[in-house]
Amino acid sequence: MQVKILADSACDLPKSFYQQHNVTLIPLNVHINGEEYEDVKNIDPKTVYTAIRNGIVPKTSQASPLLFEQVFTEMAKKNEDGIYIAFSSQLSGTYSTAVMILDQVKEKYPNFHLTIIDTKCASLGQGLIVMEAARQAAANVPKEEIVEDIKFRALHMEHLFTVEDLDYLAKGGRLSKASAFLGGLLNIKPILNVEDGKLVPIEKIRGQKKVFRRIIELMKERGSNLDQQIIGISHADTEETALEVKAMIEAEFHPKEVYVSSIGAAIGAHTGAGTISIFFLNQLA
Repeated sequence: MQVKILADSACDLPKSFYQQHNVTLIPLNVHINGEEYEDVKNIDPKTVYTAIRNGIVPKTSQASPLLFEQVFTEMAKKNEDGIYIAFSSQLSGTYSTAVMILDQVKEKYPNFHLTIIDTKCASLGQGLIVMEAARQAAANVPKEEIVEDIKFRALHMEHLFTVEDLDYLAKGGRLSKASAFLGGLLNIKPILNVEDGKLVPIEKIRGQKKVFRRIIELMKERGSNLDQQIIGISHADTEETALEVKAMIEAEFHPKEVYVSSIGAAIGAHTGAGTISIFFLNQLA
């Protein structure tokens, strides 16, 4: 039986991906003006960016425990074997909730087999892992091999990104207010990455063009065999810039593919508009 792949919406893959690749979507929740939305399912990222530009601060919450219970119970009844590829536990309680609900479901269905993996990744860093896992599952690769590959990719996934305004990350508790204050001075553009699942500023550069040139340099320093990889770019309502960065990456590294996607509503509620993120592996298996 084919292994079932589950992924939460923080991986920033489009709705069509889940439908086309038989991946079960676990949406995080987005709250705007007292209304609750399910990321990917019934809210467009542009709705979040419009709200932010109008002075509204969207809130987010972890995936619903009830939804986890429903999905896991249905799988257990069908005797399905699965892998849930989860958003970093350092940025959301979604992973911990999934583990808790799995324990509850297994009390009733002790033979239910579901592996939950804390990727310590976010956005398309997580998304690239989901894409490869879905490909392997469709090819009937044994579950143990898929799990091993997911863990390897999660460990070696690099996240390099820059945001227009660090205040959004600070307001959402994803970054210290001191770091946000420093980023707003003198057109300073931060470069951040994810270390052990947490957001960490690593450099501050003046001017957007210099930021992207520096990101290319960091890719050279950190990447491995980039010509053999699928490199990811996610953007927050700034597709034109994302395509410019894609062209820079293609000219410099000639990768197998550069996959571009929009940052979803849940992640975008914390980054704000104008974010550009690049994802690649620092080691190949």
